[in-house]
Amino acid sequence: MPLVVTAIEDVTPEWLTAVLSAAGALQHGAVTAFDVTGGRGNWSANASLALTYSPDARGELPARLFLKMVNVDLDGESFGDSEVQYYTRDYLDVADAPLLRCYSGAFSPELKRYHLLLQDVGVTHIPASQKAPTRAHGLALAGGLAALHARWWGAAGLAEAGVPLHSPDHIRDFVAIAGPGVPYVLNRFTPQLQPHWPELVQDVFARHPEAILRRNTDPDGFTLIHGDAGPGNLLVPREGDTPLYVIDRQPFNWSLTTWLGVYDLAYYLALDWDPAIRRACEVDILRAYHAALEARGVQGYSWQRCWDDYRLCVAMGVYIAVEYCRAGVNERHADDVLSMLSRALTACDDLDCAALW
Repeated sequence: MPLVVTAIEDVTPEWLTAVLSAAGALQHGAVTAFDVTGGRGNWSANASLALTYSPDARGELPARLFLKMVNVDLDGESFGDSEVQYYTRDYLDVADAPLLRCYSGAFSPELKRYHLLLQDVGVTHIPASQKAPTRAHGLALAGGLAALHARWWGAAGLAEAGVPLHSPDHIRDFVAIAGPGVPYVLNRFTPQLQPHWPELVQDVFARHPEAILRRNTDPDGFTLIHGDAGPGNLLVPREGDTPLYVIDRQPFNWSLTTWLGVYDLAYYLALDWDPAIRRACEVDILRAYHAALEARGVQGYSWQRCWDDYRLCVAMGVYIAVEYCRAGVNERHADDVLSMLSRALTACDDLDCAALW
């Protein structure tokens, strides 16, 4: 049986029986057959499996599973094993972490591939991009992210995890990856931007990096982050607001992985929420996040520092939007880039982020 599944042909009833038994989901009997519905993600091949069990099967017996197969070698960039660790190690002792149940996960550095066999919630959940955001939804996300962030919070948490703060060079590289997109963005979108925004974009790239480098010298507020907590990576209930699931932690080798926890909320609210709903809800959502951290044992992280860290991270949304254009503006996605950039710059204005640098 393969350690890492690289194609649906690797999956057999015997393999499913073995992994479900090892995960404690199948206590007796066997998987006798399964049906496959295939698909693709941005960086993966996916399959939804509908399982049939022997009559004597006992246990959890999940009816459907989601298989994700990933090639991490992306022509000079890579993901590594972060997503496997996300499901199989990092939050196993966080009972209410907003993660899908994982039945099998393995990474092969030799093959540069990994797989995950996950709970399939397609019947009950949809990507957040398909549902209008609400205050209740934002509060649920704040609680879920706080559960993840509190686990590895601050100097003690990061030491336990065995991960340091990023080096100054890594942070500069993170900004430099996006830098080539600035002229493309300004040449293409300046007529559609507010008059002062082109200068603000350049100011962010010129002065904001020193602000985050200074902040990086104090681990208070830092933790393991998801780093790409956008609406495409959040599964929300078709009805109601909980439970929700944060999926697809796939940082590139140049991404920030040990960073200010509040970055995950800033990424979501500033880049993807319409400014009107963000303005109406963001303080309540941030206060709920801060309170949830304290309820989980985080001490000494003041509300004012949380708020200022959020503002600092909101400005990082400019890097994210511009990075999509580092090789030029793809006209198929031009409207999405403009929308993302406009939201980030609007949030910078609303929160006076430039005062931080």
